[in-house]
Amino acid sequence: MESCKSKQGYSSLFNDTKAIELVEKIDYDFSILEENLFQNLFMAARAKQFDDKIKSFIAEHPRASVINLRAGLDTAFYRVDNGLVQWYDLDLPNVIAIQEQLLPTTDKITYISKSIFDPSWCNDIKDVENGVFIVACGVLAYFKETQIKQLFSMLADNFPNGQVVFDVPTT
Repeated sequence: MESCKSKQGYSSLFNDTKAIELVEKIDYDFSILEENLFQNLFMAARAKQFDDKIKSFIAEHPRASVINLRAGLDTAFYRVDNGLVQWYDLDLPNVIAIQEQLLPTTDKITYISKSIFDPSWCNDIKDVENGVFIVACGVLAYFKETQIKQLFSMLADNFPNGQVVFDVPTT
């Protein structure tokens, strides 16, 4: 696949230099992604909308804690970091192990290797006084309604003043 750096046509919509670094590090044939331009543009637009929501929250709460549920190799932190926000990426242990290799933690990023349904991860969030913003991008579609209700109940119990941004598939 051509380097993403050479594809300047969409840079005004979405520019993610950390994602470009990841593509260049990972030994994978990304050419399959070129086959579905619409899906790629949709995912970029969705990420941009989430970034805008996060930026809006941290503009009002510059020292907030942002929790990215089922983070995968998401590079949102690098796109929205204001230098003060505390970022938490939550995902299953095997995913976090890969993430730690490719995106090492910093003093502003903490990785939590747990299921989103394991309530103990809530205790790993150290600073809740400066605002909590929870991101669930592309996650909820994989769970049953009862699981989603359980998750939102857990979030409300543990972060009563927190805000959540999420997307849901249409049926």
